[in-house]
Amino acid sequence: MAQLDELYREVILDHYRNPRRRGTIDGDHIHAEGNNPSCGDEFYLDVVIDDGVVTDAAMQGQGCSISQASGSMMMDAIVGTPVDEVREISRKFKIMMTIEEGEDPIDHDRPGSVLGDLEALQGVRKFPVRIKCADLAWTTLEDALNTADEMSSAS
Repeated sequence: MAQLDELYREVILDHYRNPRRRGTIDGDHIHAEGNNPSCGDEFYLDVVIDDGVVTDAAMQGQGCSISQASGSMMMDAIVGTPVDEVREISRKFKIMMTIEEGEDPIDHDRPGSVLGDLEALQGVRKFPVRIKCADLAWTTLEDALNTADEMSSAS
């Protein structure tokens, strides 16, 4: 178990030090912003959705390694993914973090099999005050998806 914990720490630090898809998107996109007032973490998301698929995304922000690594891992998980699947990944992530009720999505016999690198964040559950850090990017993503829904229903 100690080796797995060390691997997870390395994954989190890699995403924190080398965030995926850092930047902004020019052109048509949806922008959402999130912050965690209790610690000052900030997360900004640009997302492009075409024909029900997240075709591009970019993030910016500042904060602790957990919030920024979670956002980076999220970027890897959502680009190229249909919005319905993105919502399901978000739901599974929240269940893993015990933010929502549901059956544990993790196959503990095969780490990384369901949520990929995101499973590295499951250790955060041991520190309840840090769960909001891990969830910040996902809450911001939900805001962006809800904005996309509103825009498409208004058309």
